Amino acid sequence: MRHLTTFEYVDAVARMGSIRGAAEVLAITSTALNRRILALEDELGVQIFERLPRGVRLSSAGELLIHHIRTQIVDMDRVKSQIADLSGVRRGNVSIACSQALLPYFLPEQITDYRRLHPGVRFGVYLRDRAAAEKAIADLEADLALVFEPVRMAEFQTIHAVPQQIHAVMTENHPLAGHETLRLKECLLYPVAMPTRSYGVRYLIERALVGSNMSFEPVVESDSFEFLRNHAAAEGIISFQIPIGLPPNGVIPGVITRPVDSRDVPAGLIYLGQLRGRSLPVATARFVDQIVKVMEQRYPRDGLLPARGWSGGKM
Repeated sequence: MRHLTTFEYVDAVARMGSIRGAAEVLAITSTALNRRILALEDELGVQIFERLPRGVRLSSAGELLIHHIRTQIVDMDRVKSQIADLSGVRRGNVSIACSQALLPYFLPEQITDYRRLHPGVRFGVYLRDRAAAEKAIADLEADLALVFEPVRMAEFQTIHAVPQQIHAVMTENHPLAGHETLRLKECLLYPVAMPTRSYGVRYLIERALVGSNMSFEPVVESDSFEFLRNHAAAEGIISFQIPIGLPPNGVIPGVITRPVDSRDVPAGLIYLGQLRGRSLPVATARFVDQIVKVMEQRYPRDGLLPARGWSGGKM
């Protein structure tokens, strides 16, 4: 297993862009870490890293090597998970790159439920926008991606997808609070707070306005949905969110949500995906089974979406 330790060292240096910084994370001396790197470079006969005035960066050969290294690391994690399964002890690591809407309620709830049954499993949850989440699984930095309206990439294999209707978020005493469903033009008669253009909610609303005589100029813009929700409550303006980013019981003190009519803004999709062709570790595959079941129960597809298809780990 010594070569895997060296691989982990190389991976840490590549991620940090610094031998000294990686050494601090790995809790070894920078001299010892540099010796490991030099020994591997000598064995391969090429430089893995280019030494810069401030840090290091992967050489062309290093770029080729790092993909192999990360594949070896995730494959070993998968094997360890399967071995632990044989002994009846559920262990492993699950890493998830996700959109912001998954962070407040859905993933904390799902991870808590999973770890209640399998406390030996560790999770890493990383906030990434649509493109960055897909890149994370392509670079083997994450096992799974959970993203809203992603940019399509050849490496992204959809495991499951569920619809998400845009909801308006407002105070309980807002003039539109008494409506069960809102038309978009009604919302735009009032000041609105919007996410930045990198987010799927903004994309769907702007796409819906193309070719119409409606327009809007947000009075507040932010890349934080938590801020937008709180500011909507504080100032009495309208912001927007998707159901998976709202509490399962729908209760936010002092705030209500109302769906925006799908005739104005068609539902978007939350995608659960992985790297195409990858066999997931057992712990990750079991977590996938859990969240797919919950997503199907809460957000029915009504026959509008393709059936689930994925290459999980063996059960």
